Amino acid sequence: MQALNLPAYNCNIKHSDGNSFIFDPVRKKFVLLTPEEWVRQHFLHYLTDHLAYPRSLISMERGLQYNQLQKRTDLRVYSSDGDPLVLIECKAASVKIGAETVKQASVYNQTLRAPYVMLTNGLEHYCWKVDFLTSRFEPLQEIPVFGALVG
Repeated sequence: MQALNLPAYNCNIKHSDGNSFIFDPVRKKFVLLTPEEWVRQHFLHYLTDHLAYPRSLISMERGLQYNQLQKRTDLRVYSSDGDPLVLIECKAASVKIGAETVKQASVYNQTLRAPYVMLTNGLEHYCWKVDFLTSRFEPLQEIPVFGALVG
């Protein structure tokens, strides 16, 4: 898999029937190792191991109803009260983060209403604070530590 602009970690990979699988500590199971999953797992470990996001407040690949369509978000971080705090969309490293990716996350967040949105392809990382009253996204210079989101 491609090297990413995220800290390396000792991932647990197994091979079976010509496929590779990576262990997801949130879902507590091995999942098919795709280029997007590679980014998703590295970003999860970056959040939990380097920025102190509690693994117990993170969900992976969770369903979302939007305009009567069933969608799925990559990662969600919740507050200790169970309210959505961060919506995170991951793309494979080969996928450029552009207007279409921003639009996808924005559309999902109209339903979720998380005050922070993050996008990553493992090489580029973006974070915005969302102001729902003005419908504006304020770009942040870096991905904040968990305590800064709830402090």
